[in-house]
Amino acid sequence: MVTKESAKLKLTLVRSRFHRKPSHRQCLAGLGLRNRHQTVVVADTPENRGMVDQVAYLLRVEEV
Repeated sequence: MVTKESAKLKLTLVRSRFHRKPSHRQCLAGLGLRNRHQTVVVADTPENRGMVDQVAYLLRVEEV
């Protein structure tokens, strides 16, 4: 069973960060994504969820 403290999101950048709004590029940097097809695992917090929601069109999101 996954508890609230151990909930994680696996994020993969599937579209380029170039030619995007500066705020969207900052969200990607905040999530630790720099290159296409790069995958990171982040904590499932409201702050991270907000950034993911803003740039969801660039990402593949999986719950871990």
